Amino acid sequence: MSLPPLLLDTIRYTLPGLAMVIVAFYLIKPYLDRYEKVKLLMLKKSQGSHTITLQLQAYERVVLFIERINPANMLLRLNAPSFAATELHAMILTEIRNEFQHNVTQQIYISERAWAVVKKVKNDTLTVINNAAYELPENAGGLELAKAIMSRFSQVEENLYESAAALLRRDAEQLF
Repeated sequence: MSLPPLLLDTIRYTLPGLAMVIVAFYLIKPYLDRYEKVKLLMLKKSQGSHTITLQLQAYERVVLFIERINPANMLLRLNAPSFAATELHAMILTEIRNEFQHNVTQQIYISERAWAVVKKVKNDTLTVINNAAYELPENAGGLELAKAIMSRFSQVEENLYESAAALLRRDAEQLF
């Protein structure tokens, strides 16, 4: 039994065309793969620069947080003389906790070491403020609390806030 001439002609013309398509595919495939790799690298590079921007902004925000909870700065903002010590103490604690909550998401973009320093600064600040407040008499004024807090921080050899900010700056410089 022989194949009809129409089917034989179809096979005769289709096979060489199909062979050409396969050869062309294997010749062009390396170029397509390289093009895909280049596009992927460009995408990663653009995402990397965006991530660095977010990281730098996070470092900026946590340095600002440290500056804002520094008692020297915070007591000026809160205007201590017009309050009783208990009121000022509550305001300071609220201020520190609010500032921390406002910046808690920045831990995603900074190193674990840097975030540990931020938490330590916050906790040490709260400890010193609480200790100063508990040592005052109940009827003390805000000015007395402010003086007690500043006195406690002046007794510390190393400035906690400057050290933390310096560490954060060094960490941020490593991004480059």
